[in-house]
Amino acid sequence: MITPEEDYYVLSSLSPSPVQKRLALFVVLSILAVYVSIVSGLTANFHPGAVGPFTPIYSTAMIVNELITAILLFAQFSILRSRATLMIASGYLFNALILIPWFLAVPGAFAPDGMIGGYQSTSALYLFWHLGFALLTIAYALSKDAAPSRRYWLGTVREAITYSVALTVTAVSALTFLSIAGEPLLPVVISGARNLTSLWVWFVGAPVVLTSMAALVVLWVRRRSLLDLWLVVIMVTYVIDPILAYYPDPRRFSVGWYAVRTFGLFAGGVVLIVLLYETSALYAQLVGAVRAQRREREARLMTGDAVAATIAHEVKQPLSGMITSADAGLRFLNHPVPDLQEAKTAFRQIIAGGHRAAAVIEGIRTIFKKEDRMSASLDLNDLVRETLALVREGLAKHRILVEAELDERLPQITGDRIQLQQVLVNLITNAIDSMTTVEGARVLSVRSEIHDDGNVMISVADTGRGIGPQDIDRIFNPLFTTKPDGMGMGLSICRSIIEAHDGRLWAAPNTPRGAIFHFSSIRSVSA
Repeated sequence: MITPEEDYYVLSSLSPSPVQKRLALFVVLSILAVYVSIVSGLTANFHPGAVGPFTPIYSTAMIVNELITAILLFAQFSILRSRATLMIASGYLFNALILIPWFLAVPGAFAPDGMIGGYQSTSALYLFWHLGFALLTIAYALSKDAAPSRRYWLGTVREAITYSVALTVTAVSALTFLSIAGEPLLPVVISGARNLTSLWVWFVGAPVVLTSMAALVVLWVRRRSLLDLWLVVIMVTYVIDPILAYYPDPRRFSVGWYAVRTFGLFAGGVVLIVLLYETSALYAQLVGAVRAQRREREARLMTGDAVAATIAHEVKQPLSGMITSADAGLRFLNHPVPDLQEAKTAFRQIIAGGHRAAAVIEGIRTIFKKEDRMSASLDLNDLVRETLALVREGLAKHRILVEAELDERLPQITGDRIQLQQVLVNLITNAIDSMTTVEGARVLSVRSEIHDDGNVMISVADTGRGIGPQDIDRIFNPLFTTKPDGMGMGLSICRSIIEAHDGRLWAAPNTPRGAIFHFSSIRSVSA
């Protein structure tokens, strides 16, 4: 099942704000400052040793953080159906689960030599923990730019989450078994209870550093979202963690050992806090959107009733007069001696009535050209997102994938919000109708951009039936339609609205199939 990705402001898609970027930079610089101070020898004479409550507190907090983060990301996957989101949710679930045997195996946490495994088992679980999350982070970053047919989960949400949880539990169980059962075969990376040997560098430290650096590079190259930003911070801690664990003090429970775990807990906690904050913020936006939608629906009903009443009242009189004149003209022609002069008079009255009816309809049409009636400053990107939310059910019903490329540099424009949304709803609805009868991928692409001359352009593309060359210039004509049940007024009204905003609306063929509708030259606030 292909589900539209209309929620563009969830954490895995939301662009980080300048404040969030500065916060992430502050965290990274703080980590590096601690790293430099430790490596430079400022803490060389201080070795705190094992602090009894630290490991249980640290492990419990990490397990809770990672598990809640995984649950929130699985919830986002249920909305987006993105394989990338599923990957990183599985990564956090993997962390939460593998921390449990690592916690039980750590010497001194519950027992002097650990409850399960041995000293080498602890290091093996540490290795699997960091390698697993780093590899799943790489998979997450690479999956974001896959082809649409591979970017989204096609089955049910329950099926995807069930498979993910089952595979993660199986992987953690297998790695735990290998770490414990294979304890005698593992290289001696811990000598005694606390000292790390040189083998630790090659068998644990180097693989973790190299894999984490690879994840850091991939994330940095492909970073676009708030989640990417904080994953970069976490990968920085993953790179520094094994270095400080060995150098300059190769003993467990050194200052570096405590420092990297504290920063790892903090970085993971920040991701959870940001997730919770964004969830509450998005909930507030959802409430606002629902209220705005209700007001808009009521306004549309009132406008529709007013227009219908105006048409019924104003057009009824000239039409009635035209019918009366036509009857009279026929009677004059049916006389034994046709009264041509009276018939001509009746026909002139019919012509006059027709012009009057046309004038009435034109007057009603000007309703859509009153720019200052509801003109206000608005963000077209926000309007696109709200419109996609309005048509969510239609997109989901017909299994249509939405791809949105919204240029965040778009300036504010002045216009009638309801009228411009009516244009977007009409274009998107037409695109949905065009794709309902086609086989293969159904993709709706909505794009916003600003040209070098300052003009703003919105494009709505589909992979539907398309528009025949013979109809491309007629589809905007009033009463012309290619739909069996269409009235032929939608695109005509859309063009009128865009032209009333000093814009232009046109259509073109899409590749490999379908149609693209563009409207541009909308007035910006500065215009």
